[in-house]
Amino acid sequence: MAIHWFPGHMHKARKEMKEVLPLVDVIIEVIDARIPYSSENPMIAEMRGDKPCLKILNKADLADPAVTALWLKHLSQRDNMAALEMCAQEANRAAKLKDLIRQLCPQRADQHRAIHTMICGIPNVGKSTLINSLAGRMIAKTGNEPAITKGQQRINLGDGITLSDTPGILWPKVENPKSSYRLAVTGAIRETAMDYDDVAFFGMEYLLHNYADALAERYGFDPKGMVEIEALEELGRRRGCLRGGKQVDLNRACKLFLTELREGRLGPISLETPAMMASELIEVEEMKAQKEAEREARKAEKMKGKRKN
Repeated sequence: MAIHWFPGHMHKARKEMKEVLPLVDVIIEVIDARIPYSSENPMIAEMRGDKPCLKILNKADLADPAVTALWLKHLSQRDNMAALEMCAQEANRAAKLKDLIRQLCPQRADQHRAIHTMICGIPNVGKSTLINSLAGRMIAKTGNEPAITKGQQRINLGDGITLSDTPGILWPKVENPKSSYRLAVTGAIRETAMDYDDVAFFGMEYLLHNYADALAERYGFDPKGMVEIEALEELGRRRGCLRGGKQVDLNRACKLFLTELREGRLGPISLETPAMMASELIEVEEMKAQKEAEREARKAEKMKGKRKN
């Protein structure tokens, strides 16, 4: 699936973040608890170096708690990193978040000096809603569409912690094709940048293998033995996604399925685990090595042809 997503304001945001980083003590990266790896921005990892980082697994109410626990353990084992699961509206988790910030930056806390943090993350992970919850008032504009925040702003969270907000930024290319689909399934990518049917097929295939019971409970049919198109057509028949001649309108069925999946109506669902990502990363590296080998072979063949001439 080809996705184009690097508009001008994101390029500007990246530049502004690099300028602000030297003044930042702790980076807070908000990621989607359903896709913790796929919603991590590799540009942020590259820019932060060894600077302390707090990963917020937001929208935890939509994710499978058992899988979220695996991700929290996995992320917390990284150097200079802590992880916390949250729902953006959970004001009672704000105190825990501030405690983790102080733990990541003990030298500042001991000196009784303000700890400067910067919050970042890809579009539509609930960053603005989280900021409003932390601040206890409406500061950041929120919405269901990606890329609502357009510029940086600085916020005093109290308790000796300040927060620089940044626009949600994506990166030019996703190396793992499955991560592209997961970003699309969860709504991190604008709908104009994807094919609904293609994305719904990916999501349905995953649920058939991992959350078949959730499908059965939500839509009232047993999906055992079905492939994705059969399940989506049955869903369409049961939900009235029909056109002339009582034929299933597959596009409507796909949109309905993705909407309900994103809203958590099928229950808490996670789309990736640490073990899955480790396996997929090996596949990606093998694919890159194969492409490089093919490139070198074409270059050698071209040089051979030139020598003959």
